[in-house]
Amino acid sequence: MSQFYEMTMPIDSRDVDGRGYCKAGPLLGHLQEAATQAAEHGGFTREIIVKRYGAFWMLTRVWYRLERPLHWGENLTIRTWHRGGRAATMYRDYDLLVDGEPVGECVSIWVLVRASDRKILRLESVEELQNTGGGELCKTKKLTKLRLPQEMEPVCHRRMQYSDTDINGHVNNCRYADFVCDAMEMQNLEEDKFLSQLQIGYLAECRPGDELEMRLGQEGDMHFVQGMDEEGKSRFEASVIFGEVLP
Repeated sequence: MSQFYEMTMPIDSRDVDGRGYCKAGPLLGHLQEAATQAAEHGGFTREIIVKRYGAFWMLTRVWYRLERPLHWGENLTIRTWHRGGRAATMYRDYDLLVDGEPVGECVSIWVLVRASDRKILRLESVEELQNTGGGELCKTKKLTKLRLPQEMEPVCHRRMQYSDTDINGHVNNCRYADFVCDAMEMQNLEEDKFLSQLQIGYLAECRPGDELEMRLGQEGDMHFVQGMDEEGKSRFEASVIFGEVLP
């Protein structure tokens, strides 16, 4: 039997840009909250995972696709489920709806990390995950590592701050979407375009005081953003596709 969690929230004034479109960072925030609430209702909450396994959930990759922009004042319904706990990674899927009509989807990959040494744990040992997956609802899309263009142009630097952090003390997953959009200067995007697809790969944790060099590249209609640390190590990589705003 498939199991899913569903929640509905408004796209409010804090979520949108100057055109009234929901920004990528706030959308990831809503998706993250849906995942958190799904875990609460599924019996594998943060409290249980910390207490029983000394670990926490860490997002390693996320991808979403929108058929159209999400607008200020719309009520967004997120329906989410996971694909079951196998090996070291767990896929979580999402359907996005407005007024019952599909407007997009999302796929994410999570790992369970031991707090003491950041070792990734195998999920078969987490009893709370067993028989709580989405069954026939599960998507087939897999998220692979992005292949960046050979030429990536440095465009700016970004220093990580306290305001970027979350309960785990590192930069929150959603903030990387903001870094991507800022590096691409989304305020200059053509009026008939919107961010329709985004994938982010989280390669290493960032904490306050870290500074990243943002690099841009492009192949065809796909744009790439990379965050490189002072030692030349890639901390995150992202791809973006823009869609056309239909009348």
